Amino acid sequence: MNTPFIGITIGDPAGSGPEIALKALRHEEVFASCTPVLYGDEYVLRRAMSILGSDTPLHVLSNPKDAREGAVNVVSPGALDEPWEFAKVQGKCGRAAFEYIKRAIEDALRGALDAVVTGPINKEALHEGGIPYSGHTEIFADLTGTKNYAMLLTGGDIRVIHVSTHIALREACDRVKRERVLSVIRLADEATKGLGVVKPRIAVAGLNPHSGESGLFGNEEINEIIPAIEDARREGIDVAGPVPPDTVFLKIVKGEFDIVVAMYHDQGHIPLKLTDFMGGVNITVGLPIIRTSVDHGTAFGKAGKGTADESSMLAAIRAAVSMARNRA
Repeated sequence: MNTPFIGITIGDPAGSGPEIALKALRHEEVFASCTPVLYGDEYVLRRAMSILGSDTPLHVLSNPKDAREGAVNVVSPGALDEPWEFAKVQGKCGRAAFEYIKRAIEDALRGALDAVVTGPINKEALHEGGIPYSGHTEIFADLTGTKNYAMLLTGGDIRVIHVSTHIALREACDRVKRERVLSVIRLADEATKGLGVVKPRIAVAGLNPHSGESGLFGNEEINEIIPAIEDARREGIDVAGPVPPDTVFLKIVKGEFDIVVAMYHDQGHIPLKLTDFMGGVNITVGLPIIRTSVDHGTAFGKAGKGTADESSMLAAIRAAVSMARNRA
């Protein structure tokens, strides 16, 4: 394909998102692999550029296809044109972050972008701003009309996809159902191929200690997880499990599998963040558009200081470019 157009939302203006987006554009590999277009208010980005001492021209445009070579290309929705404070939860910043995401999604759906990369947002700021979502994943699913989706994380030697994410642990256990587990196995197979693995080897984690020990510690494996695995195998998917949760990530690090299907949020997040916190990438799979993201928060402690690390943003851009090329 031609060089893909990648939309990059700057996240919450009060956090590190504007800075890491601009810092990522300093890397030659980004412009060599794609045409990046930032989504954020001109006012916010000029302030961040001042902090970073950047003198690169800023080009404001309405259509990503009008991006100018040698400039920081920006779609500026005009969501925030009033003073705000760094490192502080503010409803107006939450609303602005949502507007950047919304505009990028609209452009991707109409074909003006080949993928969207998202900067960090603050869930409390979203709620203070009257935006009723628990995170990026839910925003993308709702605004694209997607019902069947999942969160996938990749970093270092680990790829993990989740049966459930931002819900109470008690509810997460109740959501371990045959149909949902099978759906996530299918999404794991599709998404891993999108990341360049020709024949993915999938491991499904158990829910209970020792994967239930044949019913001693719970019946979810017997009643829900194993039947889903058997269904997936009949479809020709290379899938194993349920593998005890305390060893499944050791097996993927050793190269026995390409991706793990985790049953709930922390089961998948903890090992990945332990092994590659700053290089982690969050991917929403099942959408009609490609969406990748940094796998860290707004880092209020570094906001406005010019010291934030752009490693995860770079990794998210690489993943978006790879998925865009493989989809094409």
